Amino acid sequence: MSTLWKKDMPADKIVERYTVGRDRELDMRLAPFDVMGSLAHIKMLNSVSLLESHELEVLTVELNAILKEIESGSFVMEDDVEDIHSQIEILLTRRVGDTGKKIHSGRSRNDQVLTDIKLYLKWECSNIRDKVADLSCKLLELGEKHKEVLLPGYTHTQIAMPSSFGLWFGAYAESLVDDIYMLAAAYRIADQNPLGSAAGYGTSFPLDREMTTRELGFSTMNFNSVSAQLSRGKCEKSLAVAIASIASTINKFASDNILYLCGNFGFISYPDTLTTGSSIMPHKKNPDVWEIIRGHCNLLQSVPNEISLLTTNLIHGYHRDFQLLKEVLFPSLDRVKEVLDMTSFMLDNISVDKNILDSSLYDYLFTVEEVNRRVLSGVPFRDAYVAVGREVSAGTFVPSKEITHTHIGSMGNLSNSEIKNKMEAALQLF
Repeated sequence: MSTLWKKDMPADKIVERYTVGRDRELDMRLAPFDVMGSLAHIKMLNSVSLLESHELEVLTVELNAILKEIESGSFVMEDDVEDIHSQIEILLTRRVGDTGKKIHSGRSRNDQVLTDIKLYLKWECSNIRDKVADLSCKLLELGEKHKEVLLPGYTHTQIAMPSSFGLWFGAYAESLVDDIYMLAAAYRIADQNPLGSAAGYGTSFPLDREMTTRELGFSTMNFNSVSAQLSRGKCEKSLAVAIASIASTINKFASDNILYLCGNFGFISYPDTLTTGSSIMPHKKNPDVWEIIRGHCNLLQSVPNEISLLTTNLIHGYHRDFQLLKEVLFPSLDRVKEVLDMTSFMLDNISVDKNILDSSLYDYLFTVEEVNRRVLSGVPFRDAYVAVGREVSAGTFVPSKEITHTHIGSMGNLSNSEIKNKMEAALQLF
C-alpha cells in the first residue's frame, strides 16, 4: 500500500489491512470536504508566503477539478492508497508535479482529518435538521386537520382521560424542537476550526488560522492546539447524542402507531400496501414498517455509549482508536435520515378513526371531566371526586362527552402556531 510516510521496511500486509479496516470506504464521505480544506489551506499558505501565486493558481485549478470528479461520481480510491488525504495529494503530485507536494506544509493528518470530519458533520447536521423540521411541520398539519377528533389518553397504559389527535400529533411536533436544540449543540461543537493545530502541538510555520476559519465557514476555531485534538470523540459523541434524542422521539411515536394499529384499538389505519400479512393468518395487517423504525431507533440510542466506550481512558493527543469512530457514527447518520424519511412517508398515508370515543369502552375517560364540572358548580374537589367514584363503583356513572378545554396546550387551544414559532427559532441556532 502506498503511503506518504513509509519507512525503509514496509508494514506487514496483514497488519496494514487490519489497521486500515473500513477507513478507505468511509473516507469517501470526506472526499469533498478534504478538497475544501485543502483549497482554504493553500490560499492561506500563499498569504503567508509559503506558496507562490502561480503555484496557488495551479493547485486551485486542479483541486477544483478533483472536486468536480468527486461530485460527478467518477473519483475513485485506488486500491493501494491508504486514505482520502493521501489519494488527493498523490493525484495532485501526478498532475502538477512537485508543487503538489507542497500542499501538506503546516498540516498533519491529525488536523486534516479532524477538519474534514467537522465540515462533514456540520453538513450532516444541516441535512438532519431539515428532515426533522419537515417532519415537525407535517405533524402540526395533521394535528390541525384532526384537532376535533377525540382519542383516549393513557397513563400506566390504562385508559385515563380524553385526548385528541390534535394533541397527539402536536406533542411529537413539539418534542422534535427539543431534538433540534440537541442537534444545534452538536453543530456548534463541530463549528470550530481545528486546522493549524497540526499533530496537536501547532507548528513553527506562521499560519493564519483566522483566514482558514473564515474560508471554511467556521464561526470560530479551536484556539488551543491541544484542545483541537481533545475534540476528537467529543465532536462525534455530541452528534450521536443528538441523533439518539431524535431516535427516542421517533421510537415512542412508532410504538404508539403499533399500538393504535392493533385490532383491539383500531384508532388509525394505513393502506394494505404499507402493512404486511401473515404466512398462515389471512386477516393479519402487520405494522412491519413501524416495527423496523422502532428497531432502528433502539440501535441509534446505543451509539453515544459505543463512542463513550471507544474514547474512554485515552490521554490527550491523537490515538488510532479514533479511526473507529467513523465506523460507529457514519452509518448511524444514514440510519437516522432513513428513519425520518420513512416516518414522514408513513404519515403521508395515515387515516384516523373519527368515532373512537362513541364506544362505551371509553366512558370512564370522562370521570375527571365530571369531577371538574361539579367543582366549577361549587362542590369541593374532594367531595366531587368521592361522589363520582361511588357512581363508577355502582355502575351508575353516565358520562357527558362534552369537552371544554381552553387553556394553552389543551385540546381546545393546541397552540400549534406557537410550536411552529418555537421550531423556527430553534432552527436559527445553526
